[in-house]
Amino acid sequence: MLNESTSRMVRAAARRAQRGVVLIVALIVLVALSLAAIVMMRSVDISTIIAGNLAFKQAATRSGDIAVETALNWLETNNTGTFLHSDRVGSGYSANGNQPARSPAAGVSWETYWGTLVAAGRVRNLSDAESDFANTGNRIALIIDRMCANPGNPNSGANCTASTVSSVAGASGEEAGELAIKAPSAVYYRITARVIGPRNTVSYVQAMVTL
Repeated sequence: MLNESTSRMVRAAARRAQRGVVLIVALIVLVALSLAAIVMMRSVDISTIIAGNLAFKQAATRSGDIAVETALNWLETNNTGTFLHSDRVGSGYSANGNQPARSPAAGVSWETYWGTLVAAGRVRNLSDAESDFANTGNRIALIIDRMCANPGNPNSGANCTASTVSSVAGASGEEAGELAIKAPSAVYYRITARVIGPRNTVSYVQAMVTL
């Protein structure tokens, strides 16, 4: 009887030991699952933040179209007489935009260069109404560079980058009775817009237009 009793006690102790091991294993698995869940939640949060930032960036870039349209309307309105032959600082317009000083130097970012333009008062900030801030949450500033090396008349001494519209028919064309093309060359203008959106999103948009 003593041996049988001792055997039962040994088996009971073994079962209690096994239950203790199972409890420890279960706790370890539970901790591992909890850590995995935390990692997955953080991954989802990061993905959501990245997707949101990309959406803000795309929205800011689309707002650049507003700047281009605004600048183009300004150019068309003021493309009379000699108005565009000289700088219009308050409007962000440079008549000699082909000068090296009118673009970022090598190794200088547009953000750094833009700071120098703001300090010199050469940037036009659109109003909230013009920027459609109420709907987009974006604020827009712009500059317009006439692609000429010098101010003045684009057809005389300004050394402008112009389209190749103007041409003259060759001898064979004239002999055949064809007329020479005498359309004036169109001058290029570079529009650069800086859009600031939510979460400090900054986007630069450029467009080239001719008049």
